[in-house]
Amino acid sequence: MTQSIVVQVGQCGNQVGCRFWDLALREHASVNKKGIYDEALSSFFRNVDTRRSDGDNNDISGGKIRSLKARAVLIDMEEGVVNEILQGPLRDVFDSKQLITDVSGSGNNWAVGHKVYGSTYREEIVENLRKAAEHCDCLQCFFVIHSMGGGTGSGLGTFVLNVLEDEFPEVYRIVTSVYPSAEDDVITSPYNSVLAMRELTEHADCVLPIENQSLVDIVNKIKHMSHSGKLGAEIKQSSTIISGQGGVKGQEKPFDAMNNIVANMLLNLTSSARFEGSLNMDLNEITMNLVPFPNLHYLVSSLSPLYTLADVNVPSRRLDQMFSDAFSKDHQLIHSDPKHSLYLACALIVRGDVQVSDLRRNIERLKPSLPFVSWNQEGWKTGLCSVPPVGHSHSLLALANNTCVKPTFIELKDRFMKLYKKRAHLHHYLHVDGMEQSCFSEAFSSLSSLIEEYNQLDATKGLLMTDAQRLNIAV
Repeated sequence: MTQSIVVQVGQCGNQVGCRFWDLALREHASVNKKGIYDEALSSFFRNVDTRRSDGDNNDISGGKIRSLKARAVLIDMEEGVVNEILQGPLRDVFDSKQLITDVSGSGNNWAVGHKVYGSTYREEIVENLRKAAEHCDCLQCFFVIHSMGGGTGSGLGTFVLNVLEDEFPEVYRIVTSVYPSAEDDVITSPYNSVLAMRELTEHADCVLPIENQSLVDIVNKIKHMSHSGKLGAEIKQSSTIISGQGGVKGQEKPFDAMNNIVANMLLNLTSSARFEGSLNMDLNEITMNLVPFPNLHYLVSSLSPLYTLADVNVPSRRLDQMFSDAFSKDHQLIHSDPKHSLYLACALIVRGDVQVSDLRRNIERLKPSLPFVSWNQEGWKTGLCSVPPVGHSHSLLALANNTCVKPTFIELKDRFMKLYKKRAHLHHYLHVDGMEQSCFSEAFSSLSSLIEEYNQLDATKGLLMTDAQRLNIAV
């Protein structure tokens, strides 16, 4: 069995990561009734005998669960969120050797996170990553979780991505990036996001972009459905959609429900790596099958049914409806409409009691309405995991490599230019050692080139079957 390591950077990255670990433990507890450390647990957790004191060599490969430790590295240049985690119910899942913190933060400045803290903490970051890797028998993937708008998430988060490529070039790097909304309260977030985008395009194997506004809309949609009675039940107070109690102490915070959605997406993404299934999808198969061109590795994620994000006791929606919903714009984690854009490839990760025949039937049913590039009409990758989310019969995560991400990038580019044309706030960045104005122009150029690659693909949409004649065999 392979293992993966989660690297959570900045406030958002650590809050989302915290929810992921909490929900993952709940899932494993619902399946692992005997308290045995099995292969499913080993994919993301170590089993540690805390009674032994022989340094780092106290892992137990099998038998009873002693003390589970997350395969994670937590990085933040402010101590607040990490301290909350260490004082909350998850405190025993991490130890101090997995943490890298500072006190002053990055001041919403990509340059401070990337250039200052990056160089200051590089050795410590590498050491922590190596220790985490040494505890793995077969390290397959690094999951990086961060946000794009602030300084630590965008700057130090992408610095860590570069370190991973340098130190572990053969290990896949899958990045979950939370993009700010247009009404973001960080004025410099367009600078931070575009500077980070260049790093993501050059150094990530796969990026799952998620928009804050889409998360807000989904949370409101679920609450509306619940309160209107359309779900047939009220959301319970302990539900994963509204409760942050599983990961941190204190009252529910405004972002808790939004973080839960991202955490649930990651749970579904990693389900095949953690549990058995009749058609398991390896994590490395995602990049191999969904990324035909190196720069176009931004995958649009959607979850269905939405109520799997809440612990509501409702009758399951029809299976076919679940598949249809996954391709509607209301279920996307970024604002996009994939049906009116071009698919390069698509993966469906299904959990629960679903048959391969159900999967194939729904793909055949939906295919006519989904425009794929002419050279990859059969560009589907499917996975079936037998273990459903806790309390539910089935769920579906769709990952689409689709040109519908382009409007998000165009909007980001426009917001960047509004500031950059006036050279507003540039001095905050340029006084940082190693930061030059060329960093901005190069980042802008990188984003423009990425958008142009999507434009070129979109231009072929009306010519979907023009080269089909090549399939004819001359006799």
